[in-house]
Amino acid sequence: MDNIAGTKSSLTWAVHISVVLLVALWLFPTVGLLVSSFRTSDQIATSGWWKSMFPSEQNMIIRADAPEMQVLEGDIYVIEGDLFDPEKEVVVSVYGISSRAINAFEVGETGALSKGGDIVVSADGHYRMTNSEPFTGGRGQRIFVTAQSPPEFTLANYKNVLFDPNNREGMLSAFFNTLTVTIPATIIPILVAAFAAYALAWMDFPGRALLIAAIVGLLVVPLQLALIPLLKFHNEIGIGKGYLGVWMAHTGFGLPLAIYLLRNYMVGLPRDIIENARVDGASEFQIFVKIILPLSFPALASFAIFQFLWTWNDLLVALVFLIDSTGETTVMTKQIVELLGTRGGNWEILATSAFVSIAVPLAVFFALQRYLVRGLLAGSVK
Repeated sequence: MDNIAGTKSSLTWAVHISVVLLVALWLFPTVGLLVSSFRTSDQIATSGWWKSMFPSEQNMIIRADAPEMQVLEGDIYVIEGDLFDPEKEVVVSVYGISSRAINAFEVGETGALSKGGDIVVSADGHYRMTNSEPFTGGRGQRIFVTAQSPPEFTLANYKNVLFDPNNREGMLSAFFNTLTVTIPATIIPILVAAFAAYALAWMDFPGRALLIAAIVGLLVVPLQLALIPLLKFHNEIGIGKGYLGVWMAHTGFGLPLAIYLLRNYMVGLPRDIIENARVDGASEFQIFVKIILPLSFPALASFAIFQFLWTWNDLLVALVFLIDSTGETTVMTKQIVELLGTRGGNWEILATSAFVSIAVPLAVFFALQRYLVRGLLAGSVK
């Protein structure tokens, strides 16, 4: 009875589990990147994002105040201070004064300094060094502590990435450069492809079948195969080192898929509507603007998602066609690559930059995703 129309298949549970697993595989990395973008570098280095809501234990190296801060209390020279901000609820478990024995002393236990004197570190991070002779040297004593710190989240990463004028790796200018590339590179192919798709779907002219076959063939042409010839052509006509060149490149590479997708959708539209409009005296342009475009919105939105995501995340085309030594046209993908090369240890900066990069594509996808399946299935069922 499972195959009778109107009844549920016995494999429905398997489909549901598969969907949940696919959603989880996509969601977990995104949530992890979001959480990491608000964490400090120390917390990222010591615990995973899934432990961000719990206290974490860290090994840290902190320098005490320099000898110039010592005070004389009777016959004893004292250097006293706090290893941590008093407002932070940090709890020290063990400490040491040598990298070979970072857990040599319990909190409250007196330790001997290598150059003379004693040190005591309390659980809240307060330390006190005493010596019968003056402390010497230009730098403060290194103190190795193992401490448990509470969860900490900060907006400083986003401030550093987006708004710090002294940060040469700031992503704000790269963000607007990417928008400058992506928006025209999405709109131009849609406009051109919509006209072409209507002509191939509803207008009779010699060679139409050959054009459709050529468009299908262009879908399998590797992008890398056309980069160098296209760059040489752009350089010859003077558009090879700016936004216009990269717009035309993205338009050319996106047109085959756009025309194929829109043409399949338009072919499935009711013929009676178009024929009645022609009988009523509507021109081809009026039919296209007032009938075809409104009915084709799901397919247009479907391609807009693909084109926007592909253009936003593109690195290869930007590297080839946006040749700029000053960095004024650097896009976000290239900026993140530079961060990986120069700031490989600053994971909080990389996580924040990466999430800023995917925030806009996520918003576009969720805004238009209801049209995605309708557009992809266009023309598959008669």
